[in-house]
Amino acid sequence: EMDIFRNGELIGYNYYFFKRKGEETIITNQINFSVKILGAIIFRVEGYGEEKYLKDQLISYESKTLQNDNAKFVNLVFNKNKKKYYIKGSSYTGEASLNNIIGNWWSHKILQADSQVSPISGSIKEQVVTFIGKETIEQYGQTYEVDHFKLISKDMSLPKDKRLDFNIWLDKKNSMIIRVSYSRMGNWEYRLKNFE
Repeated sequence: EMDIFRNGELIGYNYYFFKRKGEETIITNQINFSVKILGAIIFRVEGYGEEKYLKDQLISYESKTLQNDNAKFVNLVFNKNKKKYYIKGSSYTGEASLNNIIGNWWSHKILQADSQVSPISGSIKEQVVTFIGKETIEQYGQTYEVDHFKLISKDMSLPKDKRLDFNIWLDKKNSMIIRVSYSRMGNWEYRLKNFE
């Protein structure tokens, strides 16, 4: 359970639910937030996604997102014969290497990947992850010893609204991302509130 803040104000949530059955793991994701200025909603996102894994192999991902009434989607399937993913998304359709990871904040593996698939549109983004240092952060009455990373686009000439540029704090002891921050039309933070 992650809370989403913009400029210090709570504006929504990003929930992840995990279900295991034998060797299959299903992660469902719900996201909902809206930005208001003078009481009027200027930006709204509502979405749902589902990742399916067999052992550690991603076998499918599907999402539907409404972003200011614009429908975005991703349908990704693992092609066992070609050893590739096939993606049909609102921003990209085609094949992708198995080295890609879905760009969701539940998995610390995003910090080990060279590229990610946008969980909203299916676009593929190459990334560079740099270790910044060890820190202690407090959040919701808990103190965490974390590793701070910077995740950026490999190609920094991309338009700013398409570029990856995140600070990520990882609790290595639990292999969980505790906080993510970035600046785009304000200062945003995703903060881990609760986990079971």
